[in-house]
Amino acid sequence: MAGEIQVKALLFASYADAFGSAEVPLLLVVGSTVGDAVAALRAKFPAAVPARPLVALNERYARYDEVLAQGDEVAVIPPVAGG
Repeated sequence: MAGEIQVKALLFASYADAFGSAEVPLLLVVGSTVGDAVAALRAKFPAAVPARPLVALNERYARYDEVLAQGDEVAVIPPVAGG
């Protein structure tokens, strides 16, 4: 659709469990940012994704102000604990 892009959100661990899928397509307006993608996910399941999770854009850690392009992949990375 004109003026929109489709990106793929990749979800892991508890995020994937909450969404019932490891991948979620997102339809966003042209000029949307990584932060907009996270906000779109949070709009679907606000309790499942924290306000500012660690994110990667096309397999590289990303800032929230990076602008998305058609077909981008935004990975939402859950916190990792270790001992």
